[in-house]
Amino acid sequence: MQRLFAPGGPWAVPWAQNVLPVIEELTARHPQQTLFTRFVPAARPGEGPGMWARYYQRWAEVTLANIDAGLVDLMPSLARFVPPARTLDKHVYSPWTEGRLDAMLNGSGIDTLVITGGETDVCVLATVLGAIDRGFRVVLATDAICSSVDQTHEALLELYRSRFSEQVEAVLIEEVLENWR
Repeated sequence: MQRLFAPGGPWAVPWAQNVLPVIEELTARHPQQTLFTRFVPAARPGEGPGMWARYYQRWAEVTLANIDAGLVDLMPSLARFVPPARTLDKHVYSPWTEGRLDAMLNGSGIDTLVITGGETDVCVLATVLGAIDRGFRVVLATDAICSSVDQTHEALLELYRSRFSEQVEAVLIEEVLENWR
């Protein structure tokens, strides 16, 4: 839910504006327990480990050298919650890979993660799979996630509900808000 993916951004996700009010409501109720992750592109075209270097050759115009650095920021209606909400920058799709999220959560007593944001079939997928691997209870707010491709969004919702039904609770935000203690 960054300006990179907002209308007018280089990677605009059309449905982001539709889920934004739902994410705002959840965040407003629980700002101290909110962690936003931000995808930070490579500094220059061709940088990054392994295939990421190729990725940033393809997406050279979205490297930090070629965009307004403010595009990495959260959408303004969410940025207002920081602090007390926190942010975690990541350089790949998964927030788990670089180890900082594990460090934040280890020993915290947190056993449940409510996941929102975009994109359903990229960063959300990487986040969900990492959380499952670490044994977290995963609550996926289905009306608070979005993708730029409806077909893969719907396919992932079906995957979460069928193949991961023991590890992922795919529910509407109303159920999350009613049951969050």
